[in-house]
Amino acid sequence: MRVLSDNQCLRVLEDNYIGRLGFISGGGPTILPVTYFYDADGHCIISYSGEGTKIEAMRENGTVALQVDTIISLDHWESVLVHGTYEELSGIDARHLLHKFAEGVRKILLAEDARPGTHLSDISSKVSTDKAPVVYRITIDEITGRKRP
Repeated sequence: MRVLSDNQCLRVLEDNYIGRLGFISGGGPTILPVTYFYDADGHCIISYSGEGTKIEAMRENGTVALQVDTIISLDHWESVLVHGTYEELSGIDARHLLHKFAEGVRKILLAEDARPGTHLSDISSKVSTDKAPVVYRITIDEITGRKRP
């Protein structure tokens, strides 16, 4: 196993859109899959969710982690771990970053399989209420990665 450089770690984040978000809920760790976009300009992770346990937990304790993999085979993979801080956005900032999220993920999907017409509702879990989604960013405090071979 080898260590990834910072640039290699960022490439893994840029090339993917599904990760596992770790946070503290009810006194213990919880890990859930999320759709995300790495914003290179802001050096942060952008995502959104409906109101619920995950958002409530991150409001209470903003220390989070995001783990992202690129797996080719059992002996050929890259794995990146981000430690960061949750920040909820609102108003024009939330709308701007939600648009950036949707466009960024759409570009990754188009590059993967040239699938036209991908919309925000196609690339992330449905927000099941009539309320606006909670848009958040994870400020990256630390990033590490490993790869094999």
